[in-house]
Amino acid sequence: MDKLLIRGGRRLEGTVTISGAKNAALPELCAALLTAEPVELRNVPRLHDVSTALKLLRNMGVAIDRSEAQPDVVALNAAALSVLEAPYDLVKTMRASILVLGPLLARFGQARVSLPGGCAIGSRPVDQHIKGLQAMGAEITVEHGYIVARAARLKGARITTDMVTVTGTENLLMAATLAEGETVLENAAQEPEIPDLAEMLIGMGAKIEGHGTSRIRIEGVERLHGVAHAVIPDRIETGTFLCAVAAAGGDVLLSHANVHHLDTVVEKLREAGVQIESGDGWIRVKNHQRLRAVGFRTSEYPAFPTDMQAQFMALNCIAEGTSVVTETIFENRFMHVNELVRLGAKIEIDGHTAVVHGVSRLSGATVMATDLRASASLVIAGLVADGETVVDRIYHLDRGYDQMETKLRGIGADIERVR
Repeated sequence: MDKLLIRGGRRLEGTVTISGAKNAALPELCAALLTAEPVELRNVPRLHDVSTALKLLRNMGVAIDRSEAQPDVVALNAAALSVLEAPYDLVKTMRASILVLGPLLARFGQARVSLPGGCAIGSRPVDQHIKGLQAMGAEITVEHGYIVARAARLKGARITTDMVTVTGTENLLMAATLAEGETVLENAAQEPEIPDLAEMLIGMGAKIEGHGTSRIRIEGVERLHGVAHAVIPDRIETGTFLCAVAAAGGDVLLSHANVHHLDTVVEKLREAGVQIESGDGWIRVKNHQRLRAVGFRTSEYPAFPTDMQAQFMALNCIAEGTSVVTETIFENRFMHVNELVRLGAKIEIDGHTAVVHGVSRLSGATVMATDLRASASLVIAGLVADGETVVDRIYHLDRGYDQMETKLRGIGADIERVR
């Protein structure tokens, strides 16, 4: 199992190119199921989750071409699907596999999709996907761990989800494009990946209004055609590199980055004392001093993203002062705290709140990644810790970061992958 070996204390200088957004690429790959015509996606990141999605689509019969010469370009053709099922052995490794449910049901009138691993209906918003599709006329049962759905043709409906759910919004948005009549999604997620998916669908002939707001209106069409679409930059990778430079110190230009997708994170970084400049497609981040501790509370977009909580907490660990971090999205999002403490951080947890007392230095140690964003926080901490830090179980990191250690090494970090 691969590990990362980091020797801390190096300032970061240079340029990093931000990859395409994982959370935009995954639903957009699934959107290829909505048409029998060719679909081309550009700026697709090289990630384990993307490979899993492509394996799932190939298993269904989608023809896929991804050349080594242009690994960020993926051509898909779902003209001849032979399997309308997402099996457990693939879905268990990636929750986003649920995103094939809406497209399969809308285009073929049936789908059989495994419940994501470890998910009981009601504990996570998979039930909102089912509720929305049932409102559109689908007959859905849960049998032997699988969602089994059927509908002669989905009908437009007004759907209000009980909570804001990104994948739920994406699934229902895709399904509604081929439904009969008008569908209105209330309480829709507003993350930048939603309007990016909507723009791709519009390019395929869908009729969509209001994407990027909490109310999306879709007028169903008979069929969708092929499209060429570029995936937006990954705002979480962007935020992670902003935090890495802020923590380690230095001067780095992030190219192919969209600062407008990170307004709250940038605001908090500036509050901490980080210098940030930006323009069309680039962000420059500079820091040459010890930062101030900054508290924050995670919430749905456009508020502070839960996917940046761990990385910013690593920054607070070595900042001056005490910060309070409140997590409102996921109940198990503080699993990185014990590992940060192993590196010398001082953090107290009380329910959904963490109190971080900044220390002047961290000390290298062996730590274990517990999830994707926790992995990134441990890398950031390792960049500033004295001595050597070993981050174990980095397969989590590979799910969501495209060659992270290569990019960090390119701007001066002393980091290597140990196989």
